[in-house]
Amino acid sequence: MFDIQEELKKLPGKPGVYLMHDEKDEIIYVGKAISLKNRVRQYFQSSRNKGVKIEQMVTHISRFEYIVTDSELEALVLECNLIKEHRPKYNTMLMDDKTYPFIKVTVEEPYPRIMMTRRMVKDKAKYFGPYTSAGAVKDTIELIRKLYYIRSCNRKLPRDVGKERPCLNYHIHQCNAPCQGYVSEEEYQKSVQEVLKFLNGNYEGITEQLKEKMEAASEALEFEKAIEYRELISSVQKIAQKQKITDAAGAGDDRDILAMAVEGEDAVVQVFFIRGGRLIGRDHFYLKIAKEESAKETLSSFIKQFYAGTPYIPAELMLPEEIDDQELIAEWLTKKRGHKVQIKVPRKGTKEKLVELAARNARLVLSTDRERLKREEGRTIGAVRELEKLLGLTGIVRMEAYDISNISGFATVGSMVVYEKGKPKRNDYRKFRIKGVQGADDYASMEEVLTRRFTHGLREQEEGKELGGFTAFPDLLLMDGGKGQVNIALKVLDNLGLSIPVCGMVKDDNHRTRGLYYQNQELPIDRDSECFKLITRIQDEAHRFAITFHRKLRSQNQVHSILDDIPGVGPARRKDLMRHFENIDAIRNASIEELKELPSMNEKAAADVYKFFH
Repeated sequence: MFDIQEELKKLPGKPGVYLMHDEKDEIIYVGKAISLKNRVRQYFQSSRNKGVKIEQMVTHISRFEYIVTDSELEALVLECNLIKEHRPKYNTMLMDDKTYPFIKVTVEEPYPRIMMTRRMVKDKAKYFGPYTSAGAVKDTIELIRKLYYIRSCNRKLPRDVGKERPCLNYHIHQCNAPCQGYVSEEEYQKSVQEVLKFLNGNYEGITEQLKEKMEAASEALEFEKAIEYRELISSVQKIAQKQKITDAAGAGDDRDILAMAVEGEDAVVQVFFIRGGRLIGRDHFYLKIAKEESAKETLSSFIKQFYAGTPYIPAELMLPEEIDDQELIAEWLTKKRGHKVQIKVPRKGTKEKLVELAARNARLVLSTDRERLKREEGRTIGAVRELEKLLGLTGIVRMEAYDISNISGFATVGSMVVYEKGKPKRNDYRKFRIKGVQGADDYASMEEVLTRRFTHGLREQEEGKELGGFTAFPDLLLMDGGKGQVNIALKVLDNLGLSIPVCGMVKDDNHRTRGLYYQNQELPIDRDSECFKLITRIQDEAHRFAITFHRKLRSQNQVHSILDDIPGVGPARRKDLMRHFENIDAIRNASIEELKELPSMNEKAAADVYKFFH
């Protein structure tokens, strides 16, 4: 047994992170400390006024563990990672973890491309953003390609010049076909430099240039072309218009303005994104906060979670008030960014007004969306509570649902979908290609799927994997079917020594959800209840996921070439053969020397191809 008082005596007086566990061994709180010895002991001292949240949490602590670090900064980074991974009950939680789109220009390539990405990596490319609207990014990229004839293909140039015909963009005059050598590298790079100027906000020259082209086309009576230029001018003006709201006090700077509104256990943080001195967009984030948590603590938790995940960190954060660990967080952000990051609380002028504006927006979002949030909670957590009541269970968090798909026993597949707290957790979805069952036998196929899933999970647990694909086990298994499928699941669990509740999602003659089969009886569900709607969504999702995988396998099997039957010829060599030779007869008539000249072929592979046809 874990003796808390004895373990408190063993705590080191060093910086680190501590994790509080409840009686189910779930992590309910993660915190950091300059001195683990002093900080963790405070939770268990009766003389201290800890507040309602901490007092309630302490009653649920059955054990704690800690990780020692070399500095408080390291502890802060580790705390961020652990909160994001485990989402503990008593930590303030960021409810929607968003990533923002960037425009990427691959300037390291001889013939650069322009594309949308959600990740910034150190690859020598230039990144512009982040933008708050993926649609705006796509429109901008499309406009740039029309204006500057930048290629959109993935061909490796100049290596692949002339190997394939030019694409449609060349024929509709949106690309100069560098893949054919129709434009020199120097000319293409001039266009790329204009693109970089455009993305840096220099629109005036482009607008004038387009006006001249429009007037010239109009004078030449080429009215269709003139209209096209007029529409391009309109598009440029729209993009420029989005940049009109400027922060004159800090023109040229990158900063984020943050403010918060709180009501009960709900909070909204509003973020204004200022890039190059221009307000390019805003976004808001919902948080669940613990009782009696101060605004400083909540804002500090948000900043640590949000900037741990976002790829771009500005030079300055503007806040409505000072936060806990402000200097430490600024130091952490500086290390992440690689340049100085300052956290400031403006007291007057334009910057203070921007913080006030962000606060007004946060209050507005919270008041207008409060009802929607309640409805969403009813659809998810509320529906799970109804299901618990119907089945006589408690503590259902993770549910897994299974389905089998085939056509007359052909390409049989199984699907596993996962719902946590009433919401789909798509990262944990899994699909199975049935290996040991011949023909259409749904029961045997389901037995194989469940056996593989839980055997794999037990193996990962034995190996001590915390983030394996099958490590987490469900609190409830949902089978697509009635008594037969439930009995198969119970048989597999019994063979593996596992105890997990299983119920079947029973359908009527019209293939619609009718009720639940649990403990040898069918339980009717109120069709108007949130529980019924949740079960229907889960059943439909399991079926959709299975049928999508099945269709993919069928399409793969239907697309077959004789080249697939040649030993040593994979996708790359097959593609090379089809590019180089006109048809199969040309490949059949080729000598080993001719075959060997292909980039992906060696002497053995060329001999294998020759031998196959002769």
